[in-house]
Amino acid sequence: MEKKKLVLIGNGMAGVRSIEEILKLNGQEAFDIKIFGSEPHVNYNRIMLSAVLAGDTTIKDIEINSLEWYEENNIELFTNETVTKLDTERKILYTDNGREMSYDHVIMATGSNPFILPIPGAELEGVIAFRDIKDCETMIDASKNYKKAVVIGGGLLGLEAARGLLNLGMEVDVVHLQDYLMERQLDQDAAKLLRIELEKQGMNFLMPQLTDKIVGTDRVEKVVFKDGSETKADLVVMAVGIRPNTTLANESGIEVNRGVVVNNYMQTNVSNVYAVGECAEHREVVYGLVAPLYEQGKVLAKHIVGQDAGEGYQGSVLSTKLKVSGVNVFSAGEFMDDGSTRSVRVYDEFEGIYKKVMIRNEKVVGAVLFGDTKEGTKLLSMINEGADVSGMAPINILQSSSGGESESLTAALADGDHVCGCNGVSKGAIVSAIREQSLCSVEEVSGCTSAGRSCGTCKPMISELLADTLGDEFDAAAKSEAVCGCTDLSHEQVVAEIREKGLTHTKEVMNVLGWKNEGGCSKCRPAINYYLGMVHPKNYEDEKESRFVNERMHANIQKDGTYSVVPRMYGGVTNPKELKRIAEVAEKYNVPLVKLTGGQRIDLLGIKKEDLPNVWKEIGMPSGHAYGKTLRTVKTCVGESFCRFGTQDSIGMGIALEKKFEGLNTPHKVKMAVSACPRNCAESGIKDVGIVGVEGAWEIYVGGNGGTELRKGDLLCKVKTSEEVLVITAAYLQLYRETARYLERTSHWIERVGLDYVIDHIISNEQNRKELSARMDVVLSTVKDPWSEIYESDELQNELFKNKHVEIIQ
Repeated sequence: MEKKKLVLIGNGMAGVRSIEEILKLNGQEAFDIKIFGSEPHVNYNRIMLSAVLAGDTTIKDIEINSLEWYEENNIELFTNETVTKLDTERKILYTDNGREMSYDHVIMATGSNPFILPIPGAELEGVIAFRDIKDCETMIDASKNYKKAVVIGGGLLGLEAARGLLNLGMEVDVVHLQDYLMERQLDQDAAKLLRIELEKQGMNFLMPQLTDKIVGTDRVEKVVFKDGSETKADLVVMAVGIRPNTTLANESGIEVNRGVVVNNYMQTNVSNVYAVGECAEHREVVYGLVAPLYEQGKVLAKHIVGQDAGEGYQGSVLSTKLKVSGVNVFSAGEFMDDGSTRSVRVYDEFEGIYKKVMIRNEKVVGAVLFGDTKEGTKLLSMINEGADVSGMAPINILQSSSGGESESLTAALADGDHVCGCNGVSKGAIVSAIREQSLCSVEEVSGCTSAGRSCGTCKPMISELLADTLGDEFDAAAKSEAVCGCTDLSHEQVVAEIREKGLTHTKEVMNVLGWKNEGGCSKCRPAINYYLGMVHPKNYEDEKESRFVNERMHANIQKDGTYSVVPRMYGGVTNPKELKRIAEVAEKYNVPLVKLTGGQRIDLLGIKKEDLPNVWKEIGMPSGHAYGKTLRTVKTCVGESFCRFGTQDSIGMGIALEKKFEGLNTPHKVKMAVSACPRNCAESGIKDVGIVGVEGAWEIYVGGNGGTELRKGDLLCKVKTSEEVLVITAAYLQLYRETARYLERTSHWIERVGLDYVIDHIISNEQNRKELSARMDVVLSTVKDPWSEIYESDELQNELFKNKHVEIIQ
């Protein structure tokens, strides 16, 4: 049977997902498929652009389907080519490249266009929307040359754009017409907590404020508001909404209201022409979120291949999650009181937690969660199912249905509950796939079921389901987690191959070990660079281009593009001579802020990049390594010499530790502290290595962390002498260096390998301890101070401060 010609117009998420659904139904046998896309890219995850902008991932990583996928499925892809008109009577399409093509069926998935405010100055250079990869790249480029961004729109997309611009080092004003944020998803209480959290992250809000015009000669210079006030702007991002792209439908005589009008089977008023996604209007509703669009795609696929699609698409309950680092927001269904609803509320202003569940006629009709969103999936299922809650105590609606304290919410979900709301994948489907397909990782589950392929916020739940379903088998699989998408090899396997095959360069590692992506990525390159240096400490030449920007510049880059430097003060001790030099340098180079750090050092902030070598030279102190994956500081209390309670010389011990291990490369940053007594004034209990003096001895604690995930250190051992402290610390850090994964803090490493493993290798096995300590001595013999190395070398200064063509990993 001759195949029908099926053309998809629009290479975005909704359209290609429709094609994927058609392929699942053996549509490949029935159709010769062609896809047109106006962008020059393969199908990518548009909703992850905010993660790209925030620096959490790369454009390559958000590709959904590679060119190989199109080839494997015999799909002909036309990129950078826009279909301009359909002759629906002759069934011929026309493109802006002059192409004519006949078809039997057409799916229009032309998406939507960002709305640009029709105000004076909107056409100026530097005024953009946030819609596609090009916009994302424009913002990244702008951040390298400009400082101040203004985002117009305090909705979901605007806040994600603002967070990304902050990450790029820009100052950001968010202008919003309403008096509270995300008014389409949140009520005022939740929005208030959101604003507080985002202000802590550095966003500045101008609201309620109505934009009057944008001013500039060629490029934007400022934004002026209706009340006459204004704010400086080097970049303006408009995130004020989207409109369905109906140009093609209008040109082709297809019925359009707000969007392309479709019925329950995504059919337009023209035979054999379908519309799906953001361009389509179903029952007078145009959807802009991914989950409804994928539901539409499933119905369309069944209908077009001739299967029973039941009643077709019946509309969707909308749910939203904000993808901003450190902020958990969930919203679904109705969230505003209208007199016909009652609500259950939890409001903890101290912890920044807000939960509201809306109930009408004993059914949950909506929910807003802020700060703690783990019940979101369960609540969304209850809303979709119209679950009767008349038999539940209201507060229990916000808890696991089982009521068991130890059972996770994921375990408590019913098989039919959706784990991945974006792709409509249920818990039962995931568990079945894990069992039937022998899946062992989140990536495998995503590849098989599509769960987690969109916004990715459900990945922790998928991981829980893997653990619950596979038990120990999942733990074993987790231990062999691949370094990144460039390879299937785990960190441990890469290190083993480097040792076994004698690999000595990053490119060699990638070539010999069959890297999928030539040149690697920002995840694997720094890791390989570290592993090579760890395995070959005396012979390996560090690849500066594989370092993150702070490590490469040996200073911390700040949001305004300047740098901060921290001279090393061993044990937190200084003297008038050093203080005077630091003060003179601060005055000479107009350092705007001199601040004491939490590690008892002096931070000079706001130094221009070109001044760094002279600042380092004139300070005349070694680098504090406040920027690197290395020993940062050893914090100390005043100890036995001055303190009435101190039983040990904590300052002397701290200085000895810092002098011994300064400049040591480690998988992640390492912080230490020494306290002279159990009163613990140096906070030794929450450091990577914490030393606590007791009467006649030292206690050594390991694996502590005072960061975002607070972890109390574990007692490793108790020793009598300072020499023993140094030897055991050396063995401990070397064991960490050799067995931890790159970017794994000691707190996570300890929990992965177990304290008993560390004790067995260091405390119980004296010979092993000596060997580890000896290998540490070899490593330490190669350490150089990076500041003096640079200001004494014209070549390094030229490379770091004049050569602009070397790629820097941010």
